[in-house]
Amino acid sequence: MDLALIAKALVLGVVEGLTEFLPISSTGHLILAGDLLDFNDEKAKVFQIVIQCGAILAVVWEYRVKLWSVIARLPYERGSQRFALNLLIAFLPLAILGLAFGSAIKATLFKPVPVAIAFIVGGFIILWAERRQHRITVETVENMGWRDALKIGLAQALALIPGTSRAGATIIGGLFFGLSRKAATEFSFFLAVPVLFAASAYEVVKHRALFSADDIGIFGAGFAAAFISAFLCVRWLLRYISRHDFTVFAWYRIAFGAIVLITAYSGLVDWTAQ
Repeated sequence: MDLALIAKALVLGVVEGLTEFLPISSTGHLILAGDLLDFNDEKAKVFQIVIQCGAILAVVWEYRVKLWSVIARLPYERGSQRFALNLLIAFLPLAILGLAFGSAIKATLFKPVPVAIAFIVGGFIILWAERRQHRITVETVENMGWRDALKIGLAQALALIPGTSRAGATIIGGLFFGLSRKAATEFSFFLAVPVLFAASAYEVVKHRALFSADDIGIFGAGFAAAFISAFLCVRWLLRYISRHDFTVFAWYRIAFGAIVLITAYSGLVDWTAQ
């Protein structure tokens, strides 16, 4: 067992869990962290996607009562059917565009400098969104209609650009489209379940030739670290949004992106995949 690789897997798992549900881009952080740790080959890129399942399992556990209730009542209750349909509608834009353009985007934009630029642009968009007057038309996830779900699904498709943030696109998009802060955040959590499980399964099947039994330890460590850190982060975020907005995350994105660009172009950090 390679202890150095296990250590890298644990670090990346914690990074994934802490950033997946915040509007700061888990993919962007994983690309940057993987580059710094020299863990950025093809297998590492698939690893970074697969450990998202650990973070998603944290959401499933946190909302296990609601999710089980929806599944149990799906055959006969209209509310559960509407909830499931909304998730499907919101899932489709990202799935279709990802299959069409995912490989091209991964080849050109999964690099530190493009990620840093997306960090900064996304930060300014969040600042703009928070300065707008919010007109709330949807208070809870249960009040959402299919049009609301489609709009959020289209916003989520922007997350194909690494550094944009899937959580950021769905939450801030929800605020633009009239969802309350709590409804936008919770729907982002729920939508992550089919999106990230599907992405992980697709990458594992597509790149299955890269893996062997020796990789079980690395994936297990990353998965466990992502689950624990995501579980803590989800609970913290739900408390945070009850009293605060997302401005602090905007400034974090701008500052972090600027640091990456400065270190890249000054030569202070050798970002190997610029």
